[in-house]
Amino acid sequence: MGQLPEFPINNTLEVLSLTSASFSGSIPASIAYLGNLVKLDLSYNNFNGLIPPFHRSRVPNLASLDLSRNQLSGSIPSSLFTLSTLRTLSIGYNSFSDHRLNSCNLIEFPEFIKSQNKLTSLDLSNNRFHGLVPNWLWKSTLGVLDLSSNAIDIPNQLPFDDVNSSFPMLSSLRLRYCNISTFPAFLKSQESLQYLDLSNNNISGAVPNWAWKKNLQYLDLSNNKLEGKLPRSLANCTMLYFLNLGNNTLHDTFPLWLGNLPSLMDLLLRENRFYGPIKHLENNFPALEILDIASNNFSGQLSIEFFQATHQLKSLKINGSNLEGKLPRSLANCRNLAVLDLGKNLIHDTFPYWLVKLSLLKVLILRSNRFYGSIKIFGDGNAFPMLHIQDLASNNFSGEISVEFFQSLRGMMVIDDNKAKPIYVGDNYYYQDSVTIVNRGFKIFYQKILTLLTCLDLSNNNFHGRILEEVQDLKYLHVLNLSYNGFFGPIPSALGCLTELESLDLSQNSLSGKIPPQLTSLTFLAVLNLSYNPLDGSIPQSNQFGTFLNDSYRGNPRLCGVPLTKKCNEVDLQMLPPKEGEDSWIDGLSVWQGVLMGYGCGLVLGFSIGYTVLNEFGNKWMASLIRNWNRKRRRSR
Repeated sequence: MGQLPEFPINNTLEVLSLTSASFSGSIPASIAYLGNLVKLDLSYNNFNGLIPPFHRSRVPNLASLDLSRNQLSGSIPSSLFTLSTLRTLSIGYNSFSDHRLNSCNLIEFPEFIKSQNKLTSLDLSNNRFHGLVPNWLWKSTLGVLDLSSNAIDIPNQLPFDDVNSSFPMLSSLRLRYCNISTFPAFLKSQESLQYLDLSNNNISGAVPNWAWKKNLQYLDLSNNKLEGKLPRSLANCTMLYFLNLGNNTLHDTFPLWLGNLPSLMDLLLRENRFYGPIKHLENNFPALEILDIASNNFSGQLSIEFFQATHQLKSLKINGSNLEGKLPRSLANCRNLAVLDLGKNLIHDTFPYWLVKLSLLKVLILRSNRFYGSIKIFGDGNAFPMLHIQDLASNNFSGEISVEFFQSLRGMMVIDDNKAKPIYVGDNYYYQDSVTIVNRGFKIFYQKILTLLTCLDLSNNNFHGRILEEVQDLKYLHVLNLSYNGFFGPIPSALGCLTELESLDLSQNSLSGKIPPQLTSLTFLAVLNLSYNPLDGSIPQSNQFGTFLNDSYRGNPRLCGVPLTKKCNEVDLQMLPPKEGEDSWIDGLSVWQGVLMGYGCGLVLGFSIGYTVLNEFGNKWMASLIRNWNRKRRRSR
């Protein structure tokens, strides 16, 4: 019969039935643009190539589609299953090699798969299947199968008597989010398996030895209820490059013996019950790039030799353990490091200024440790060129924040204008870095770390002195938290230059003076906290300041204006009674200085000198007292 010609765009055809007409060649793409089409039957022909791009916006009335018994190949377009008017679909007995029917809102397994005897890849993930997987789905030709995100049951017994000839020998199997509670029994025979993902299920107990296939390259058993020790048979998986056992209840020492796996690049053991010191052997983990062992019970010191052996690391997370002692300087050998999270440990050391050698570092989290002393930066001014997130909160750092510190944060100074396509830290096909930071007053877990996100958190330390104008250089900053320190003096108007800022927390310091009107230029500012500072004057009213509530200014009795009830024409400057457990001496000192100024008539010169001295030493005295007060409050919490 020949080939079917193209159809004119304005064709009003409603029914087209060309079954058993011996047509060959490809199905014309224009057939998928026949807006009035209700029924299309091209079965029992010799059409080849791809299925045309049917879409509900182009064939809104299509109710019956039969393309069976042809020689069509390639992938089945998922748009077929968005046709809301479709009642009959038959595409069986073709030569499809790849069935990708994910996210099609299917509630029953498509029966046309019964006739697909050459099927090698099948993706039915993220649908609404439930119940037992039918036997006819296990095509012997299958190599890749994905049934993730469906409430399915895997049969305990193999569906075929002759396992070797009938049941597929899979190379890739994904059953994540399937609510299964045991390891599928058919895995015993899957000796060719290279990729296995059983994450986010309810599998409990110990991992059976037969689950560790020697050809495995990718294994994800995270977010289950696995228990016991890691079986040493895992060391036989010498081709393994990705291993994720996170979020289980495994109880074992650090699996040093995994370091013998020559190809292991990603090792994720976070949120288990691993314990003891993190040991090493020479030449261990020769290819390791990602190590996430956070939220376990590791203890002792990090050894110098460990980082000499794992110098190719790109991401290291050991937060939430009980590590102590000093931070080994051999960590500076990890020149590829982009993410370093050592938060919530017991590390007792000065600021690791030598980390400036890590030119690729994007995330540095040292919060909730016992770091102490002033922050000193040495270098040529090109330190931390890519650092976007620095969290030093809840330590014992002290002293003034230097100009050199702000100048070292080069990665926070340049605004990236290319925001069209999001770029993530550690972005690759099988792993993406995550992080928890305090943003907008809340701890927020970021499943992915956008390189656009920039954060500087120095809160809950013993810093003092003035906030330097050089902070304005950090023009790329989104989150700035300097709360619970001893900063004094005025709020720098230079903060108004941080036009990307979304969250600003200066609370619990001894900052004085007026709120700079320049802060109203921060049009992205969603959270502002200036509470418990001896600020005075009227609150700016334009732009974002019209959205902030009383909590932003709590503990500032000399502030006035909306949203506070105190109007700015009120003369009453009496102190509000202090809250329980809080002192009023900070505000009292400022009032006392104001009263002294009233007695200055006739003693202008002498009082000016005296007041200058008093003000300088008074500020330092106030900063010292507030540091001690904050330290007591932290210890009592």
